[in-house]
Amino acid sequence: MSTAADTSHSGLLSHAPAVGGPKLGEWLINENLITEAELEAAMQLQSRKGRRIGESLVELGIIEEDQLTPFIASQLGIRAVRLRDGLVDPQAVGLLPQAISTRLNSLALFTVRDRLVVAMSEPQNLDHIDEIQRVSGKKVLPVFSFESTIQKMVRRCYEEDFSVDTVTADLDENSVELNEDLDDADITDIENLIDGSPIINLVNYLILQAMRRGASDIHIEPSRKYTLVRFRIDGQLIEALRPRRDIHPAVVSRIKVMGKMDIAQQRVPQDGRCQVSVEGTDIDLRISTLPTVLGEKAVIRILDRTRLTFNLDELGLPKDLLVNVKTLLAKPHGLILVTGPTGSGKTTTLYSALELVKSVNRNIVTVEDPVEYQLELINQVQAERNREFNFATALRAILRQDPDVIMIGEIRDSETAEVAVQAALTGHLVLSTLHTNDAASAITRLSDMGVAPYKVAASLNGIVAQRLVRKICSKCRETYYPTSEFLESLSYTGEKRRSFARGAGCRECCDTGYKGRTGIYEVLVVDHDIRPAITQENSLAAIRKCFKAKGGKPLLNSAILLAEKEETSLEEAARVAFFD
Repeated sequence: MSTAADTSHSGLLSHAPAVGGPKLGEWLINENLITEAELEAAMQLQSRKGRRIGESLVELGIIEEDQLTPFIASQLGIRAVRLRDGLVDPQAVGLLPQAISTRLNSLALFTVRDRLVVAMSEPQNLDHIDEIQRVSGKKVLPVFSFESTIQKMVRRCYEEDFSVDTVTADLDENSVELNEDLDDADITDIENLIDGSPIINLVNYLILQAMRRGASDIHIEPSRKYTLVRFRIDGQLIEALRPRRDIHPAVVSRIKVMGKMDIAQQRVPQDGRCQVSVEGTDIDLRISTLPTVLGEKAVIRILDRTRLTFNLDELGLPKDLLVNVKTLLAKPHGLILVTGPTGSGKTTTLYSALELVKSVNRNIVTVEDPVEYQLELINQVQAERNREFNFATALRAILRQDPDVIMIGEIRDSETAEVAVQAALTGHLVLSTLHTNDAASAITRLSDMGVAPYKVAASLNGIVAQRLVRKICSKCRETYYPTSEFLESLSYTGEKRRSFARGAGCRECCDTGYKGRTGIYEVLVVDHDIRPAITQENSLAAIRKCFKAKGGKPLLNSAILLAEKEETSLEEAARVAFFD
């Protein structure tokens, strides 16, 4: 599928041998794929029915399409594909009327940016290509497929139920298995709708594809004309599918059944979770539904431990900052904060820190909402917002459990902040998170929450501010020269006429130009130089000035350094870290 997207349109101008000529038969004989007698039988069928050699060989069962297509592709100088439901995007099919697809023996497969990949039995027919381009309004990238296969697929792809069934055609029925016991789930009202229909397969397909593409979340959203399914990949939402609007309630109901939620209640938000096995890998799904004016929206958070590393050495921290963080964690008491917006990897950093400090000789307790991953040798407590057992209440209970290390999922209010600081002052190592732009802002945020500056200065060991930046896709990396104005806007101090890298966009990276993410970090160590700035001036400007005077590098510098190494682009560095 990805190879088709790379097909060069200029290849159409070369006059390659006709498909099925004597050269192909001789080639297959030389490769010991057919015999001379089999070739003779195919040629007889060719003369009777007017078929080409390749199609005749397939029709007689002498050779499989998968074996034959590489030879035809090489002979034509154009990519060849074997058509199947899972290769076809229903939205692309709709760009060509069925009558034209039938007449031209062609089928629109999918689009890549503004290019339409089309399977054709005559991929070198420029008249056919021109007509398809005129009707679809898109530039055509032709690929070869057998006429008989195209005809079958054309009939299939224009059926009404194709938009649901096609995406699950390649789905092994055992690819996704629900591990939770659902016998007690109330499915009476929806059983007839989802049982024995494509709905279960469609939901399983979404989970499977999200896993394969490395998505962290699946968004299923209602609209007036269709259901919109989007995957969050590398922090960005990417459209994945548009099923029919009329099946939206059934899809959401299936998801709610999986999460043991009340399918009869559609006007209040609900939360649930379940565990599934995806191609042999156990993953947790955290499910949330939200009523909107067009229907319920569902979001599935994918928690896959196998995709994460809880190892500080592998999170992308530069060596000097890694040494600083490990020094902070080696202290027996004090408060360490990790700051950044939602989705910046703070929880992963905290878990990695706990993995570093845990041992059989230490009592480590966490309070989280929710507990995302379970860790060995660590006591994890589930706190619930707006309930009696909130962060502050849980934290007070934990302090009576003789802890050595306490991890607080997030300091959200003044009460939690006060208890956390007091715990750090009374001999405990406390780790937590805050939502601030940079490290210095965390200090003033604690003061804004009502914690006295002298307590902040006495308890705080250090702050780690972080973001996640997308890495350039290795398949479509290209070199370019940014404008001097753009470099000046970033206060870039390096050589302004040097080149940088970026991703052009390809099917491998969903046309984003990026694949995968890495962290950028800013570490503020609170020492005897910083503490006076906290207690005496307690101003953000004074703290930042002291931080820079000690050689501290802001997040933007870390991001630009990655751009200079061509691991990310300057645009991505600015998007993530330019907030002053």
